[in-house]
Amino acid sequence: MVYVFLADGFEEIEAVTPIDILRRAGLTVKTAAVGANPVTGAHGMRIYADMDASQARIDDAQAVLLPGGMPGTTNLENSGAVRAALRAAVEKGIYIGAICAAPSILGHMGLLEGKRATCFPGFEGALSGAAVTGEAVVTDGHIVTARGAGCAADFGFTLTALLCSPETAKGLRQSMQYEG
Repeated sequence: MVYVFLADGFEEIEAVTPIDILRRAGLTVKTAAVGANPVTGAHGMRIYADMDASQARIDDAQAVLLPGGMPGTTNLENSGAVRAALRAAVEKGIYIGAICAAPSILGHMGLLEGKRATCFPGFEGALSGAAVTGEAVVTDGHIVTARGAGCAADFGFTLTALLCSPETAKGLRQSMQYEG
């Protein structure tokens, strides 16, 4: 199970693109609403989440994903359910993915200490303790960070390679005609 937490103001492409790629890979992906359901994205797209954030069961998770966007990132960070899910993921060695501004949540929680990471330009200072690379997607241990909306497909394929296999990710890239 992969949980994608959505809060009002999330960046739509950073949520929908990885969800689509991971589902094409055969993974079960559930969206979890922080606050109101449907959740309204930064550009007005409304998505009906599969569940409330408090219903996410990290014990059966393969990954926890956080899209960026504003004020979505702030709304995610203010959620006790999201912070609890992230702490549980760290304890259990479950992958955590964060894109755009969302890696700042991990930095504020001290989860990037001594790790390589990336984020949307301007949020580098919030990645406390991290070696910020500026790369499109960075994997360090069980943490995957990505720079922004234009990197959403690469983020999804990187997660697919980790959660399924590099061969599955390569096959999806080819079948989707992705040349990024």
